[in-house]
Amino acid sequence: MKPSLAPDLKSVRRFDVTADQTIDFMGEDLRVFATTFMLARIEQTCRDLVFSHLDEGEDSVGARVEIDHLGPTLAGMWIEVNARVLSLDGQRVELAADICDALGQVGRARHTRFVIDKTRQRERIAARRAKAEAAGAL
Repeated sequence: MKPSLAPDLKSVRRFDVTADQTIDFMGEDLRVFATTFMLARIEQTCRDLVFSHLDEGEDSVGARVEIDHLGPTLAGMWIEVNARVLSLDGQRVELAADICDALGQVGRARHTRFVIDKTRQRERIAARRAKAEAAGAL
């Protein structure tokens, strides 16, 4: 992890909201940006922010998200995710995100990510895969 990964580091990403990212269970006239896609955009923005300050062979994984979806965004609009590093504790990175569309704030979130060594993670995944196969879970 590079020393440049520090509290108050910020990133803003803009995403278009398409019809396939909206809810459909209440009918066509009530289609709005789905919370699951808001979550994906928050995680994507936070991961990219952290990743740009990591060393070769490192990445980060999400561990926790607390999200408030505050207002509807229509298909055809855009959202902006404004992410900020709140704190670092070892490999743990705490972030906050504000989500706005052209009409104002539509969401906010807290997100925890962990910086990982990809080689060690591969070893852990291989061991878990072997255990799952031995248990008949795969």
